Amino acid sequence: MTDDLLSHHDVLLADLDGTLYRGPDPIPVAVEAVCDAAARGVPTVYVTNNASRSPSAVAAHLAELGFPAVVDDVRTSSQAGAAMLAEQLPAGARVLVLGTDALADEVRARGLVPVRTAEGAAAVVQGHSPDTGWRALAEAVVALGAGASWVATNVDLTLPTERGTLPGNGAMVQAVRTASGADPQVAGKPAARLLREAQGGATRPLVVGDRLDTDIEGANALGAPSLMVLTGVSGAADLLAAPPALRPTYLGAGLAALTRHPDELAPGPRAGWRLTAGPDGLRLTGDGVGSAEPALDALRTLCAAAWDHGTGPVVAGDDAAGAALRELGLGG
Repeated sequence: MTDDLLSHHDVLLADLDGTLYRGPDPIPVAVEAVCDAAARGVPTVYVTNNASRSPSAVAAHLAELGFPAVVDDVRTSSQAGAAMLAEQLPAGARVLVLGTDALADEVRARGLVPVRTAEGAAAVVQGHSPDTGWRALAEAVVALGAGASWVATNVDLTLPTERGTLPGNGAMVQAVRTASGADPQVAGKPAARLLREAQGGATRPLVVGDRLDTDIEGANALGAPSLMVLTGVSGAADLLAAPPALRPTYLGAGLAALTRHPDELAPGPRAGWRLTAGPDGLRLTGDGVGSAEPALDALRTLCAAAWDHGTGPVVAGDDAAGAALRELGLGG
């Protein structure tokens, strides 16, 4: 019987941008990993903070890339946000929508009335749209000033794209927060609600993501183990500095890590690497001989030390350590 990471779980709760695809292209090995998981009886639920597209559009995009995805496999922060509003408002209440028509459709599906002006709005729901401008933000501030409640689908400050990092919904949320003095309820990651809804009846979920402050923090809020992949937003330096709430259970280069034994992926000391603490910080020496991923094992070693003893400069004590640190983007 296979005893790899996948065999310990009954559902994958996978982030999209930076985890399964980057821009228009799937991340190497991601399609194969998700298809293999499905063949072994472990389904993937696709969980995204991006509220700009409908679940059907997300599923269609994933299917075009080769992922085994249908509409019921997708959970978006727009769905979670609309559900939150429906729990708090009577049917027919007016909700000011800052976001795309896809977000407005989710509000409508919950028996509420989406509007685009502040008059009579009982609540504001804010999700990412590349077309959000000053006038829409101003309407939200007016509504909040009149006593409307406020739900943000997510508060991601940045959004990874094929052109690089761009402003995310959280940047726009911050503008409304600054102008209104209010704070939103948050529907998406890192709040646990979206992931809990995605989990459904599964009892052994694994959260897979590329971002510490959404995917991994959300997994910890849910109380579920997580696999951090180094294919998106967060990198080695972010991991070393991560506070407890943002620390992953497992660390992999990508989704191929699902076929590795869990013990190989957990942060901790690794053969072939040695750490000493000195006045210039953590000094890494060794060569990772025998490791299938020497640089990643160096990072796992560094994470355990940094989390136990605090962060500081990381320096190389020999040429092999220097090469590993440069591969990780940690200097060297």
